[in-house]
This record gives sequence, C-alpha cells and structure tokens, in this order.
Amino acid sequence: MLDITGLLDAAITHASSSGHFEAVNGHEPLNTPMSGGLDAAVWVDRIVPVRSSGLNSASVLVVLNVRLFSSSKSEPRDAIDPELVAAVDTLCAAYTGDFTLGGLVRQVDIFGQHGVPLGVRAGYVQQSGDVSRVMTIDLPLIVNDLWEETP
Repeated sequence: MLDITGLLDAAITHASSSGHFEAVNGHEPLNTPMSGGLDAAVWVDRIVPVRSSGLNSASVLVVLNVRLFSSSKSEPRDAIDPELVAAVDTLCAAYTGDFTLGGLVRQVDIFGQHGVPLGVRAGYVQQSGDVSRVMTIDLPLIVNDLWEETP
C-alpha cells in the first residue's frame, strides 16, 4: 500500500525545517498564499509504474510537486528570484541528501532514470486576482514493490 501521507509529510518536513517559508501546505492552494514572505505547497503530480519492478510486483514513480510562492509585488523585485532560488537550492540539497526519505522510498530519482529527474521550473501563477512568482520542484520518488502482480 502506498504510504502517500508519509511521502507528503517527508517533503513537507524538509520544506518546513528549511527556515525559508512562512507557511507550507500539503495541498495545491486554490488561492494565492498571502503570508507576505515565501510560502510552499506540496502535492501529488502523478503515479506510474516503472520498468525496474520485481518479478511479481510493480514498483512505481511518484512525482510530487513542491511549489514555492512569492508575491510578484514583493520589494525589492530584484530580490524575488534570488530568494526563491536560495530556497530551491536548500530543498534540492535536502532531497538529494535524504536519498531514501528516511527509508520510505528506494530513491529520489535525481537523474531521471525512470523519466522524470529532480528539476525546477520557474513561472507565474495567477490566483485570486494576484500574481505569484513561483518555482516548482519535480520531486520524483521510486517506491519498491508497491503493487503485487497475480496470475
């Protein structure tokens, strides 16, 4: 059985303990976070089987989105991206250093052996009439022998 709560909690704990965020949510927000500082949110993006499964079971790739938010109106505006990148750097180092998320997964798929590498995309999100500068981390996790194959 997939311990999705454990996986989400592990990713949220890394973000919460980083010291970069005012708030960390365990879901994709429907409204723009309004803490005034950096906020983060963690949610499931996709779950797919991987080719390195066992003989009688399927291992899976679970990709979590870890999105970092900053108001695009923050001042000074030249500091928005450096602040987000510093937080991204801290989290990517934490996810690489805690390669098995405390034994919950086979590995963080850093180089994308199963299609999705650990990576970051920058952009903007418009919600609730406000625009946020965001950076979204793809956090690919390989979970061993999750689904049993029966003849």
